[in-house]
Amino acid sequence: MTTSRTEVGQNGRRASAPPGHDFLNIEAHLSEGELAVRDRVRSFVRERIKPNIKDWFDRAVFPREIVPEFADLGVLGMHLEGYGCAGRSAVEYGLACMELEAGDSGLRTFVSVQGSLAMSAIHMFGSEEQKEEWLPRMAKGEAIGCFGLTEPSAGSDPAGMKTFAHREGSDWVLNGEKRWIGLATIADVAVVWARTDEEKNPVRGFLVPTDTEGFTAKDITPKLSMRASIQCDVTFEDVRLPGSAMLPEARGLGGPFACLNEARYGIIWGAMGAARDCYESALAYAGEREQFGKPIGSFQLVQQKLVNMLIEIEKGTLLALHIGRMKDEGTLRPEQISLGKLNNVREAIEVAREARTVFGGNGVT
Repeated sequence: MTTSRTEVGQNGRRASAPPGHDFLNIEAHLSEGELAVRDRVRSFVRERIKPNIKDWFDRAVFPREIVPEFADLGVLGMHLEGYGCAGRSAVEYGLACMELEAGDSGLRTFVSVQGSLAMSAIHMFGSEEQKEEWLPRMAKGEAIGCFGLTEPSAGSDPAGMKTFAHREGSDWVLNGEKRWIGLATIADVAVVWARTDEEKNPVRGFLVPTDTEGFTAKDITPKLSMRASIQCDVTFEDVRLPGSAMLPEARGLGGPFACLNEARYGIIWGAMGAARDCYESALAYAGEREQFGKPIGSFQLVQQKLVNMLIEIEKGTLLALHIGRMKDEGTLRPEQISLGKLNNVREAIEVAREARTVFGGNGVT
């Protein structure tokens, strides 16, 4: 009697079939600490987000009550050191992003805006007083931050920003508009990037408490997707700030770009979480949906779709892990972050489209 190759490993020992969601056994390359972070966030998503996300999405509401739960989970600014932050590794932060986005992209976006954009800006470029004032409260979920860079006429072209801050004595006066600013209507502080009249590196960052006179934020509605998250239009009309509101260590566009790279790193992982959820949903449906007297998953056409999805998810997850290791080693370059984000977002979109074809007409519900 012969034994099939699928039952025997390279060393001749009998091997169990690989799991559908980790076919290449990528978790074997994770430490116990990394697995613990992943499993804790995965359990939170399974118990807290997945049972409720349809309701939040249908009503287009962000569940504000989940913010302190995110804080208890330890995912707010989790990759930052000190000031009440968890100081976790880049890989651990990436794993958290992946699991959160397997629940909902909008809720992962909250964690990214809070931690990778607003908190990172303060952590990298703020004064000691600014760090002590905001970071501990933000890590606890007691204060929410937003990040004001993009504008109605300057989305992918931040160098074309028109928001301007001019000096009046020791104060700064801020005027302008920002668009697609996550969390602005619920934020306590906004990290705002504006042009100044300084000759060299005129773009500077400011911390703007959202109760400052002249600050106005309005939700962008309605939206077709990301409905359980908040994106806003923000207006600054003669917003007067003390000189201490400026982020002292941020000069030029290098400041906001450094923060964007932190957020883009999380998206490399998050995109694979979203793709994995699409794949697992399609896989389950293919085993349940019967046509011509048997599950559609028994047909090779559907099997090919599922295999192609799985291949890209495994490749993208390995890419995310490699980039995370480089980030922890201090060797990661911004161009490599962009390459990883390009690949994983592109493939996640294709996985979602392919999963939709498995569901057929039922996929529109």
